[in-house]
Amino acid sequence: MRIAIYGTGGAGGYFGARLALAGHDVTFIARGAHLEAIRASGLVLETPEGELTARPAKASDDPAALTDAEVVILGVKAWQVRAAGEALKPVLQPGAFVVPLQNGVEAADELTQVLGKGAVLGGLCVTFSWKSAPGRIRSIGGINAVRFAELDNRPSERVERLRQAFTAAGVKADVPADIHKALWEKFVIVTAFGGVGAVSRAPVGVMRTMPETRSLLEQCVAEAAAVARARGVALAQTAVADTMSSIDQAAPAATSSLQRDIADGKPSELDYWNGAVVRLGREAGIATPTHSFITDVLQPQERRARGDVTFPA
Repeated sequence: MRIAIYGTGGAGGYFGARLALAGHDVTFIARGAHLEAIRASGLVLETPEGELTARPAKASDDPAALTDAEVVILGVKAWQVRAAGEALKPVLQPGAFVVPLQNGVEAADELTQVLGKGAVLGGLCVTFSWKSAPGRIRSIGGINAVRFAELDNRPSERVERLRQAFTAAGVKADVPADIHKALWEKFVIVTAFGGVGAVSRAPVGVMRTMPETRSLLEQCVAEAAAVARARGVALAQTAVADTMSSIDQAAPAATSSLQRDIADGKPSELDYWNGAVVRLGREAGIATPTHSFITDVLQPQERRARGDVTFPA
């Protein structure tokens, strides 16, 4: 397949490199030193099993380079989704489609408002990967998987082709029966894991074993699950226990992109993770005190990273 990776960070870089190594025609959209390194030396995956290099790698900072793409895997940050959709609108060929991999439950809706429902799938991923240096993506191992489907959950040939492409690349790919349920199942876990991690500055192996932070994780999970059900999402009655079980199985050293961005003083997806739980909960009439606390207490760091306020680190 002719595949574009729009946003070559941890998720986009990891899955794009895997697809390129499997022989697919992959174009990476990146910028700055990251782009130059990819052009010069390929995209390097640092894995527990050793390094792999997708080379030669096609890379550009211009969305116009994607006019022949059959599918665009969108790996930008959540607050960049709408702008990415606007940039893609004039270059997507008829029949091409976009698969957003953002952590959150609003990306597909934002894209359909720009590109139309026929050009967008629902999608999500699981990976503990990040850009470690220009041209390099580090993965700590564990599960690396993608899930995607048509927004109306109907079977389609394009979904099956993409599933086969990922599978052939050694990536676990699943087409859930209900993509909206799948998105919320992940949203429930990442907002707890990410929010508590950002506040505590601890990896998941510590958070889940200390009674205080484990309690915060459980409260976050329960609040987000209540919001999902109030919005008509068919989460299982065992969703809280199932989510805590998943947290217990995560690699002990794992941290979320939200936690890393907050710690590094970078703009984060706070408003699309914990902030979204609060916002969507308010719309549904569900109280979310733990997510509200996390969102409020992290706002000074977030606003400083975005240049809205200034104070010493």
